[in-house]
Amino acid sequence: MKKQKISIKLDKKIFNLMPEFDNHLLVFHLQDDESKLDSYVAIHRINGSLPSFGATRLLDYSSNEEAIRDALKLSKLMSYKSAMAGLPYGGAKAVIIRPKGDFSREKLLESYARGLNELKGKFITGTDVGLTVSDLVHMKQYTKYLVGYLANPEKATALGISKSLDIALDYVYKDTEYSRHSFSIQGVGKVGFELLKILIDGGARDIYVADIDKKKIKEIVKEYPFIKVVNTNIIHKQEVDVYCPCALSGALNTKTIKELKCKIVVGSANNQLECASSCEDLHKRGIVYCPDYIANSGGLISIINEYRYGKLKNIQLTKNIKNIAIILKKVLLESKKKMVSPFVISESMGLSIIKKNSSK
Repeated sequence: MKKQKISIKLDKKIFNLMPEFDNHLLVFHLQDDESKLDSYVAIHRINGSLPSFGATRLLDYSSNEEAIRDALKLSKLMSYKSAMAGLPYGGAKAVIIRPKGDFSREKLLESYARGLNELKGKFITGTDVGLTVSDLVHMKQYTKYLVGYLANPEKATALGISKSLDIALDYVYKDTEYSRHSFSIQGVGKVGFELLKILIDGGARDIYVADIDKKKIKEIVKEYPFIKVVNTNIIHKQEVDVYCPCALSGALNTKTIKELKCKIVVGSANNQLECASSCEDLHKRGIVYCPDYIANSGGLISIINEYRYGKLKNIQLTKNIKNIAIILKKVLLESKKKMVSPFVISESMGLSIIKKNSSK
């Protein structure tokens, strides 16, 4: 692309005042006037010569600053997700600012894919919000640094959440039968819907759901008429045993935490906590929070499985996803022992692993 210009390493001074900046190793700015590409790739940590992993999202960001901050925050989370899943790879994330007005999606993604080549394998990516597998197939013509054609990260993520849910239900209620518990799911998109099916297959019937996609809601109610639908702004207020945030970030904030009427929070959304103090607010209320980057790591595990073997090794994948439950149980028991939030424990454990891996 003749007009493409790529800033390989942006000055860290740009980010020093951003609370999401965690001394990230690299931030790349991929920009192309012709295709209207404006994208940021944030690499939080690198483990030796291994690539860092993180999906790419295409969103209507209100500003470049908002896009950069999202990339910074999500890339850090990916480092912790990888560490707690027992994976040796660093964390990264990419965001593409959806262009205003008319644009060619094919040209935009072609330009982005060509830009990835300039990173020379430091970053491997797949699909996040706003992108599909068909987009990957298109980009594959222009770059090899993609993964996610074979794996089904949505199903793997939902499976990991269900394993975490089992641990949390046993921890709080000593009863893991879904039929004897109530649930609320915020967001029934790709992962939320997979989780809903797992709950229903497990016998759950007392379920509330909410989503901005009215068509999706109608389809769900038609298939499962016992599902109770509520507005997205009150889904967290439902009196249930388990609240599952499966939409975008920030679901657990100063306002919503005060309004929760549940005993357990476990979901697929990334960065569910609005800020660091949110975890203690939950802990003080006696609500067990399953750290998002532990519970929702199944998707990353499946992608790494595909990357390592060039195909899906289901036995290994199942084993690694089951390990999510082992890690979460360890975190919850340590939380109880030290009388602090599970998130505090997981952050400490994750940081220790990241420092060890990054020093290699």
